[in-house]
Amino acid sequence: MTGAASVGACLDAARAALPRLEAELLAARALDVTASALYAFPERPASAARSACLRALVTRRRRGEPVAYILGQWEFWSLPIKVDARALIPRPETEGLVAAALERTGPAPRVLDLGTGCGAIALAIAAERPAAAVLGVDNDPACLALARENAQRLGSTAAFQHSHWYAGIASEFDVIVSNPPYVAAGDPHLTRGDLRFEPKSALVGGADGLAALRSVVGGAAPHLASDGWLIVEHGCDQGGHTRRLFSDAGFAKVTTLQDAAGLPRVTLGRRS
Repeated sequence: MTGAASVGACLDAARAALPRLEAELLAARALDVTASALYAFPERPASAARSACLRALVTRRRRGEPVAYILGQWEFWSLPIKVDARALIPRPETEGLVAAALERTGPAPRVLDLGTGCGAIALAIAAERPAAAVLGVDNDPACLALARENAQRLGSTAAFQHSHWYAGIASEFDVIVSNPPYVAAGDPHLTRGDLRFEPKSALVGGADGLAALRSVVGGAAPHLASDGWLIVEHGCDQGGHTRRLFSDAGFAKVTTLQDAAGLPRVTLGRRS
């Protein structure tokens, strides 16, 4: 991948260094072509500048930087969400949280997204429920700035405000959703893969990983309408612990849902 080359040659070089999907995503960005054009027109020339750009992106990925941060955008619920190191990268399993919320709302629900990060959950719900009043809150001003950027880019009606969990919330909601930090402080996964580059404050939920979940579940009832739902994401080994938190807080119909991989990922309950 030195000097000017064809699109196909650039892609081949990237694929030799990275998994296929990652190579395709980075090549499409660096060469300024669609993913389908990488294969439909492999003979198309790529300038030396674009070839060099692809080499630089491949180097960043090989050093461990997440593809989503390199691209600056990641798809969530079919929405192009701007992402960077200010917030976690939206993951496919979190779409299950959105689906669970949508299944339990009418056309104009009041929805609170706690620890909104880049705003992905709030924005997805607002996109599906245009008449909803969706509020995303976060304790990190940098995350809020990113969420507001995303809302503006997408033309979303979702609103965002600063709050440490429920501290600044006076309203009542039909649904509260949250993907809080739930990784235990000493978990070795924090030193591997993409997690090395993501903000630890959005990942670590105390010594046992449950500190944020305790705050979210324990403080929910006063902010939920009668028969309102609380829906949270958690680690695949935390379903039992989370259900107990819900039961201890007086929730009814407590259920844990599995993600696409068949792992327990989302727990929900109704205010009784």
